[in-house]
Amino acid sequence: MKLLLPLALAALTLPTLSIAGPQYVDETGFAVSGYDVVAYFDLKQSKVGQSQPSAIPGKSSITAEHNGQTWAFSSEENKERFLKDPDTYTPQYDGHCAYGVAVGGKVPGNPTLWRIVDGKLYFNITKDVVGFWEEDIPGHINMSTKNWTDLEPKEASTNTIPQFTSHAPES
Repeated sequence: MKLLLPLALAALTLPTLSIAGPQYVDETGFAVSGYDVVAYFDLKQSKVGQSQPSAIPGKSSITAEHNGQTWAFSSEENKERFLKDPDTYTPQYDGHCAYGVAVGGKVPGNPTLWRIVDGKLYFNITKDVVGFWEEDIPGHINMSTKNWTDLEPKEASTNTIPQFTSHAPES
């Protein structure tokens, strides 16, 4: 009987543990191509169908380690915000393309093609793919969530993001 209560409490906390899969990292060697993931949440988001504001480059002198990767930030304040609650700021699907996950694959996410939905950061791979994803964002998120269970443990994409060169992190 004494053992049942601790086991029950442990069972209740297990679903809340956050274990991320392999993060997509491009040739910069930084998660999110060196852009500041916290800064997205401070930008004014554009309407669906319009380009988003430019992502904010991190600085190579302001970094933190999380999920086995190096993350760059534009300020010490953003770094501290991230370290207090990294799960709030890390992109969904370990930085892979949200539409790609919806259709069953792991392809790189472009950090300049972003959208925050219900407090979560999503990337897509190209402007054309953003158009497909935006046709039914809730439906695609639903499909991505279902597919992610099987995709998450697989290796991160090693592909280069097409039509993209990172200007981050800044020195």
